[in-house]
Amino acid sequence: MLRNESFFHRAGAAPSRPRRAFAVTLAGALLAACGAGAAQAQSAQDYPARAIRSICNFGPGSGADIVVRYYSDKLQKLAGKPVVVENKVGAAGNIATRFVAASKPDGYTILITPGNATLASAPHLFKEINFDPIKDFDPVARLAKVPFVVIVKPDSPVKTIADLTALLKQKGVKARYGASTNTAIVTAELYREMAGIQLEQIKYNNVSDALRGLLADEFDFAAYDATWVASMAQSGRVRPIAVTSTTRLEAMPNVPTMEEQGFKGFDLTPWWGAVVPAGTPQPIVDKLAGWFKQINDDPETKAFLGKFATETWTGGPDELRALLASELTAWGKYIALAKIEKQ
Repeated sequence: MLRNESFFHRAGAAPSRPRRAFAVTLAGALLAACGAGAAQAQSAQDYPARAIRSICNFGPGSGADIVVRYYSDKLQKLAGKPVVVENKVGAAGNIATRFVAASKPDGYTILITPGNATLASAPHLFKEINFDPIKDFDPVARLAKVPFVVIVKPDSPVKTIADLTALLKQKGVKARYGASTNTAIVTAELYREMAGIQLEQIKYNNVSDALRGLLADEFDFAAYDATWVASMAQSGRVRPIAVTSTTRLEAMPNVPTMEEQGFKGFDLTPWWGAVVPAGTPQPIVDKLAGWFKQINDDPETKAFLGKFATETWTGGPDELRALLASELTAWGKYIALAKIEKQ
């Protein structure tokens, strides 16, 4: 007759060798885990012990470079160690992103980046990027947002999106928009889809050429980032008629959103975030996140970003993780809608 046996031996009985080996292995694993946890805690306590590299996707003097250097300088003051900006230019920002993804996950390499362009849209725009936006990075902080703005000529009779839609419907197949960036294309194509109109795209090499085209009546409207539009509007060179985010911009409080003008759910808001290589100890991630929150809480940061029609958008690792996941899905749909082919 078979006897039912407990997992544990009866009191006083000597454990068998397999069970003794299991117990030793389990104890060792627990000690190792405790040791790793203690090491991470000590690592975070001592962090940073040396200079931090802050990688920028774009060249010195660019708008992105200005933002990265601002946050890096503020981070340096809080961390008490140098934060050195390194510009790694090329492949629409992918070279820098790939470099950070492959870096040692120790908190000494960070990426402060326009995340919609370098993380959320990259897998949908390029055949080979050699990094995974989700698996290869640990999110640290959501930092800022800078929506796009729909513009027309300063002397145009168009003053609202309703005016623009009526004009474009009247022009039919002759209706045109200008663009020199993927986000500009996506903005116009999303508007086209929601308005139920026909549009022809006029492509330019850069924003300066697009402005020339607008003033020369080569197309009817365009959409560009608020930083550029704000400066052009102040000098009277363009007329802003709508903001692509769900809230108005403090830098242009009189310009209503697309949603306010009847396009419910229209939300295209480029954003900034900070990430580190996947596997970075959580205590270090949390320490960095706390510093970035301090930076965004500083009124000086709001004032600095405001000069470029950019607004703080504070969030920790969880908020950035959720944002990146939703933006990856959204940008897949946007790029498919705009029929932008992978490079």
